[in-house]
Amino acid sequence: MEEKYKQHPANCVKVVLFGPESTGKTTLSKHLAHYYNSVWVREYAREYLQEKWNNERKTCEPKDLLPIAEGQMILENESAKKTKSVLICDTDLLETKVYSEVYYLGTCDPVLEKYALQNTYDLYFLTYIDVPWEADDLRDKPEDREEMFKAFENTLKKYNRPYVLLKGNKKQRLDFAVKHIDKLLKNRI
Repeated sequence: MEEKYKQHPANCVKVVLFGPESTGKTTLSKHLAHYYNSVWVREYAREYLQEKWNNERKTCEPKDLLPIAEGQMILENESAKKTKSVLICDTDLLETKVYSEVYYLGTCDPVLEKYALQNTYDLYFLTYIDVPWEADDLRDKPEDREEMFKAFENTLKKYNRPYVLLKGNKKQRLDFAVKHIDKLLKNRI
């Protein structure tokens, strides 16, 4: 049963956009996928939680985290089959783990935690909070951006994940990310 949270082997470089809500992850994911003529893995939690909000007017609860993790890994594993170069992931299970711990008093489902720590990526792009906040039905912590950013950065450090910090406008972020992805692709040859 737990296999559905497992990352399948793939013949590509995998990078993750990682950080608090409303920090440009989706926008940059799309731009990077376009730049590399590759695919990006959308954030399953957004569709799942938007549907829940539309139907029930309820926000995320702990019971939603495993279905979100399962949906995310289905998208990632299917998308990884479609590229041999670079897979751009708008999020990963480690991000879901961070949200679980921040929102639910430091707790995380053991299955989610296991696969959040087991699944691996070549590089994380930690998105900084220097872009304007954009409100929507799901975003709820505009006043806690610094605290949330620190939670994400501390997680990357704690689990020794390779990462670079992305700051600046869209072009600066794209250029910086491309520089790092190009280096990964070059080292892969």
